[in-house]
Order: sequence, then structure tokens, then C-alpha cells
Amino acid sequence: MIVQCDIQKNSFIAAFDVASGRPVWRTEREEIPSWSTPAVFEANGRAELVTQATKFTRGYDPNTGKELWRLSGNSEIAIPTPVIGPNLVIVSNGYTPVQPIFAIKPGATGDITPKAGQTQNEFIAWSVNRGGPYIPTPVIYKDQLYVLGINGVLTAYDVRTGQRVYQQRVGAGGSFSASPVAADGKLYVSSEDGDIFVVKAGPAYELLATNPVGEVVMATPAISGGMVIIRGVKQVIAIGQKP
Repeated sequence: MIVQCDIQKNSFIAAFDVASGRPVWRTEREEIPSWSTPAVFEANGRAELVTQATKFTRGYDPNTGKELWRLSGNSEIAIPTPVIGPNLVIVSNGYTPVQPIFAIKPGATGDITPKAGQTQNEFIAWSVNRGGPYIPTPVIYKDQLYVLGINGVLTAYDVRTGQRVYQQRVGAGGSFSASPVAADGKLYVSSEDGDIFVVKAGPAYELLATNPVGEVVMATPAISGGMVIIRGVKQVIAIGQKP
């Protein structure tokens, strides 16, 4: 079990044995508070633990806690979780005015920050300096990366190249804190007003349905066993076909 603890002083990341709770390793981090959840991905025989924070996005060896690489250029507040794509890990954050999205190749070492004016290098497949989300974590579905802004603007990118496919506001506006989720050829986008927007996945934006649940929704929906599970401020709602 790996815990990322970014606080005002003495930030750290640590691993614990799941069965016993015994500490396995602990690595200090010169970071201020962040809200991102770490992610682990494996490629070419190497596992990498990826963390986001204000000063650096970092890759660690999850077995030892040794830092493998670092990337600067994040916004002051880092919230979205890194997401794993086709031989890439996507990191993003969007506290105005700094809103980057980076597509990082596996196997990186050292400081992989692109030089001024560059959007890619040996370990950065592509990047953009605008459009990163403030709170919602992006989702990768099939060949596209979907990034939802807190203002409800949904942007689709080709996940391998970074080319923007479309950009469209979902609904009539409002705030969006929940992350989009995807299944069965559809995206499910939840607004804080309690509307669940169903968007067709693919190269063109198409709104299939709008479903109000009648209360504020802040949490990301979960998909399991043919159901979409939504947690509002008062209720937990499971939507699916009856057996």
C-alpha cells in the first residue's frame, strides 16, 4: 500500500506491507499540500509510481521509493490523478493560469522537463500548456483522452498524438467536480447541480441524454456489474437494468 502525504512541512511518500502494516520504505518530498492520488504503471519490464504535486510530477521505483525522474511546470494546486494510456501516462492540472497536460513515455530518467518552447522530448510524447483540468481527472477511452474543465467544457484529444479532436461545453454551464467515467461506448459526466450527462464516445460530440438525480453530486460515479452508481449529498443511487 502506497501513501502520498503532501503537507505544509515534512511531506513524504511511503509504502506499507498490506498484510501486516509494516513500513517498507519512506521517501521525503519537498512539496506543499497536493490532492492527487498516485498511480502505478508497468511497461517494458519496469514499474513506475507516478505522483503529482506543485513543484514536480515525479516517477519512483514502487519497490524501493527511489526517485527515477521528475517533471516541472505544474500549477500551484495539483488535484487530478495521473491516468494510464497506451504506453503513456497522462498528467494534468489546471489551477489558473497554469494548465498543462503532459503525455509521458515509460522508462524516463532524470529531469524530463521540456525546454522553453518545446512540447516534446525524449520522454515527453506530447504536451500542451493550456486546457489542463482543475479538479476532474481525465479519462482515456479507446483512442481518445477526455478532459473535463470545472466549467463543463469537455475536450477530446487523440491520446497518442495530442491532437485536439473536439471541444464542447456540456449542458448549460455550472460547475463540475466529479471526474468523467466511460463504459459501453458512452461517457458519463456529472455536474454539481445533479445532472448526469451521457455523451457518445468518439470523434464527434453527441449528447445522448441528460438525467437529473435531484440533488448535488460532487463524487465521481462508479461503474460495476452493468450499473452506474452515483453518490449525491443524501443518497446513493444505482442505475441499471433489472435482472
